[in-house]
Amino acid sequence: MDDASLDHELGPRLSWSPVQRPDRRPLQGRYVTLQPMDAARHADALFEAAEGEGSDPLLWRYLPYGPFGDLESFRSLIEKNSASDDPLYFTVIPEGGTPAGQATFMRMDPANGVIEIGHIWFGGSIQRSPATTEAIYLLAKHAFDDLGYRRLEWKCHARNARSRRAAERFGFTYEGTFRNHTVVRDRNRDTAWYSIIDEEWPAIRDAFEAWLSPDNFDAHGVQRRSLEDVRRAP
Repeated sequence: MDDASLDHELGPRLSWSPVQRPDRRPLQGRYVTLQPMDAARHADALFEAAEGEGSDPLLWRYLPYGPFGDLESFRSLIEKNSASDDPLYFTVIPEGGTPAGQATFMRMDPANGVIEIGHIWFGGSIQRSPATTEAIYLLAKHAFDDLGYRRLEWKCHARNARSRRAAERFGFTYEGTFRNHTVVRDRNRDTAWYSIIDEEWPAIRDAFEAWLSPDNFDAHGVQRRSLEDVRRAP
């Protein structure tokens, strides 16, 4: 079989070099900063965001840990997470505020240019705000534009409707469900897989940036156009 026939069967060869793993640099946005997780600086405020007044009672439903009855058990987890390289944990800090959530890069495969974001939770004070959307944008932008990854993944329990809606809102494409994929808390998890690939990213990035623009919000902070509407616009 000649090279042309092989390219037709397998797809063309890529001019590709492995990329770097993300490091512990902060990611700065307009509404939020992602700081490398630091238990000494972040644990108390994160505990309040996750378990304090106004916290989300459904926060831990699909995560492999929590809820936490006391600060010390929560702090132990944050200390462990702060030392981890994969997942690499970031603390979500809204502008002018205190730590209010977390997100990670995980399952890093720099040889193939594939990386996942996960272990995401946002406290009630920032849910449904520009800060949470910008947190995802900052991770995606860093993965594609700064580090040169080819594929960004989002996975969640197939029954996690909130996570699935979020993935679709952010522009991820549903690729299918892996049945009996893992066992979490002694229960079966079917896993829904989503991705953005590099050729899709420029249009998705433009939509993020248009939605996050201050011009897209009225004097009360209410969006003028949804992210989906921005992405569908010609």
